[in-house]
Amino acid sequence: MEMLYHSISDIVNLSEKFKIPMWQVIMKKDMEERQVTEKETFGTMRHMYLAMKQADQEYDKDLVSASKLAGGDGEKIHAFNLTGKNLMGDYASLVMEKAIKMGESNACMKRIVAAPTAGSCGVIPAVFLSYQELFGVAEDKMVEALFLCAGIGEVIAENASIAGASGGCQAEIGSASAMAAAGLAYLRGGDNDMIVNAMTFALKNMLGLTCDPVCGLVEVPCIKRNSAGAVNAVASAQLSLAGIKSAIPADEVIDSMRRIGNDMPKCLKETGEGGLAVTQTAQRLRSYQGSSEEK
Repeated sequence: MEMLYHSISDIVNLSEKFKIPMWQVIMKKDMEERQVTEKETFGTMRHMYLAMKQADQEYDKDLVSASKLAGGDGEKIHAFNLTGKNLMGDYASLVMEKAIKMGESNACMKRIVAAPTAGSCGVIPAVFLSYQELFGVAEDKMVEALFLCAGIGEVIAENASIAGASGGCQAEIGSASAMAAAGLAYLRGGDNDMIVNAMTFALKNMLGLTCDPVCGLVEVPCIKRNSAGAVNAVASAQLSLAGIKSAIPADEVIDSMRRIGNDMPKCLKETGEGGLAVTQTAQRLRSYQGSSEEK
């Protein structure tokens, strides 16, 4: 039973051919590549999920990043959510909160899981941990969904990019959002078509997103984009679960992301030479940090 895939359609076809869920296709490929047992590969992925959970639990509201640009916002949105004045429901509000917290933990040098990158580390944990917390899903189910995320991320990395330096932020937050949307659709009982459409919507919504970090740090606007990417994943999963289908197939959207990334000027790909990074305020912040370091 060889599980070889290079596209989303490959994963779907293997799932249908062997009559197994998509996540099992991805798990079995890992077993073949690393020559490990099912227990071993499942244990490795469970370790990843538990590391995400630990990172979320260890958020420190009092920590501030070295640049002073990040820290404490996760606690602010937590407090706001408790007021009952939040504009969205409990789930989406908690997703926003956890995404901000994880992004801040990364900026403050706490332990996180790159999913698929450090800059996008808040999207998948926010969507998954919030879902398990509010809907009481078994941990094994969450691990299955994480396999699905991993396989989709693998396909995106092979056919486009997951790095802001080569593809812009669409490659980081966009990829993470697509992975999370697919996993969420699975957790909610979606079939293969719904899972694929969820990831497709999420990625389409992020096409063209630039990587323009202020002061060259993965803080502004990256942390807030984690929150936006996480909510985008929820919205995309809901669209798909409602039976709405993407007019453009998943693999063509991934191809488009690669072409868009290649066409994007280098000043908008993590160089700090364009976009938000060259605003007057960003330049003042950079000058302030430079003078502080000299002292």
